[in-house]
Amino acid sequence: MDDRNFDNEYFVDRPVVEKKPPKKRGGFFSYFLVALIAALIGGLVSSYIAPNYLYGKVLPVPEIYKSGVANEQINITPKDDITTVSAVAKKTISSVVGITTVEQVREFFWVRDVEGVGSGVIVDSNGYILTNSHVVGDGNAKRITVLFEDGSKKVGRVLWYDQSIDLAVVKVDAKGLPVAELGDSDILEVGQLAVAIGNPLGLDFQRTVTSGIISGLNRTIKVDAHNIIEDLIQTDASINPGNSGGPLLNNKGEVIGINTAKIQSAEGLGFSIPINVVKPILKQVIKEGDFEPVLIGIQGVEVERYEAALGIELSADEGVIVLEVLANSPAEKANLRPGDIITKINDVKIADMNHLKREMFKFKEGDKAILTVIRDGSESKVEITLFSMKR
Repeated sequence: MDDRNFDNEYFVDRPVVEKKPPKKRGGFFSYFLVALIAALIGGLVSSYIAPNYLYGKVLPVPEIYKSGVANEQINITPKDDITTVSAVAKKTISSVVGITTVEQVREFFWVRDVEGVGSGVIVDSNGYILTNSHVVGDGNAKRITVLFEDGSKKVGRVLWYDQSIDLAVVKVDAKGLPVAELGDSDILEVGQLAVAIGNPLGLDFQRTVTSGIISGLNRTIKVDAHNIIEDLIQTDASINPGNSGGPLLNNKGEVIGINTAKIQSAEGLGFSIPINVVKPILKQVIKEGDFEPVLIGIQGVEVERYEAALGIELSADEGVIVLEVLANSPAEKANLRPGDIITKINDVKIADMNHLKREMFKFKEGDKAILTVIRDGSESKVEITLFSMKR
């Protein structure tokens, strides 16, 4: 009988298979949590512990820290113009007023009241306000109300207006009003700061301040079929309906123009009447209560219209043809005659009667001027002494 141990033989000849414990399956959240903690620790080490405790002591300082790029600071400095605009507004805004009007407009067989809104600027503490002629209905407004910064209102009346330059002077019964300082529009330069204050789109936006630059000088715009305004200041400071009559200011808070028009078909095109145009007018209106300009003393029409009406061609391409010479006028004393064509006054080309009239605002009683006149096809110079026909 074989005495081999079958049990031992069995365990020797057969491979032993070990039973391993089942694997533990970790969820996605476990991996994500581990990664997040590692990232936080790494970020803390690299951004705080390393720069403050390790670099330069345990570890060498990286080049990026040596060059200072990592510690570079970004400084935000406000532009000077922002401060300037604020100062200009603070200085002038109390002298800007709102103007509301009621004008009667005839339509076929009836008359209706039409309300209007505009702006103005106080130019004398005794209640003299400068605005646009069209704001006061070219003198036809039946009621004018002036609104001041403190909320008070006063009735205004028109002392003087002229549609050809779109300016008017309104008077209210008041004293001690805040006055805007007038600047010099003859020394303006393209690109300098311009600030406009007014009531765009009505009284809901009273004394709105906008800023920009002077975009151009000596601009000409056609206001309507019969009126052209010349020598205007162009600005990209926002000017909207209701801004009319408000001031255009320079960086010193001085009035350099009176806002008059905006080209509706384009953005960033506003226009102002240079303040120097109205200075002599203001002086006389404040002193005498009215303004009487000096005149040449003629009735005339522009060459183009005369040629079109009669179907003829004159010897001049532009200018004003004299139709009538008024008695005892500067023109009569200078020996001007019907048929003469005035093309220039003091080397300024004359386009039409409105242009000639506007040029008269530059002269005062007793001033002399040189007219360039074409008579019978020949050009000559004529000296004329200008005076008011009122005397």
